[in-house]
Amino acid sequence: MLKSFHYIIFLIGLISLSQTKDYSIINIEINTEYPHFGLMYIGDSRVVFTSYLLDKKERVKRFEGNPILTIFEGGLSEEGRIININPVQIDPKQYVSHITSATMSPDGKHIYLATNYTRKNRPKGNFNDANFHIAVGEFVEGLGWTNFKVLPFCKPKYSYAHPALSKDGKTLYFTANIRGGKETTRGGSDIFKVDVSDDGIYGEPKNLGSKVNSYSREMFPFMSADNTLYFASNRPNGFGGFDIYKSIMNEDGTFEKAIKLPKPLNSKQDDFCLIIDTENKTGYFSSKRPEGEGDDDIYYFKQN
Repeated sequence: MLKSFHYIIFLIGLISLSQTKDYSIINIEINTEYPHFGLMYIGDSRVVFTSYLLDKKERVKRFEGNPILTIFEGGLSEEGRIININPVQIDPKQYVSHITSATMSPDGKHIYLATNYTRKNRPKGNFNDANFHIAVGEFVEGLGWTNFKVLPFCKPKYSYAHPALSKDGKTLYFTANIRGGKETTRGGSDIFKVDVSDDGIYGEPKNLGSKVNSYSREMFPFMSADNTLYFASNRPNGFGGFDIYKSIMNEDGTFEKAIKLPKPLNSKQDDFCLIIDTENKTGYFSSKRPEGEGDDDIYYFKQN
């Protein structure tokens, strides 16, 4: 990892603390002028998140002229810091240079990335270059994460992003703009799910329905240990921009009507990417609120 990044991590303390009766919010020390988002837990003691890859002079690295947006992995301290950060090792021959979010399987054998098509998997015929897909890869010692394959239900004419696994790894949640049929997208993007079998077979995408999705955009799902779905939406009657919502999943797999989280977890700016620990006491989210470092920042929160 870059020496300058280590300097930031180990020598700067936690900054920007705000409190209410219910929550304490901390802008953690890794934030810079560049965006930090795409949070997801790896087990109970690590997280993965997305940001730009920087060179030794803290300039954004580029691939084929475009900035490299990639994923980083870090440990969690008792105070909520993200420590010992390193880029997630990805086989360079896979040409994966733009990742918006990622999640790992509970057994640690597979990683799911939201990324764009590359020279290795570019679809035949006409398609929208801006469309993303979800790819799954495996870890090979000495190479890192490699052998990525586009998930079979991803169709090039639609865009798929923000993968999130249930705690048992048997359900994959994601965002998509699938059109047509019973499972059509209501707004700009909806949250869907697919079943994942033990032998790696994927079911068909199922829209989570009107209790979760709206005629606006839903993004960045996260399923907690107690089967509560957290996600972001820019639907009307929010605090402003994207807000964080939650919806409880019933025993039959249906969802209750989503409710908006209170301030300070939400603000007048974009708030998204919330993840919460197994005890529902602490967690992280991203926000572009004014007291941040200039772009999407990661905030640590704890219940008072």
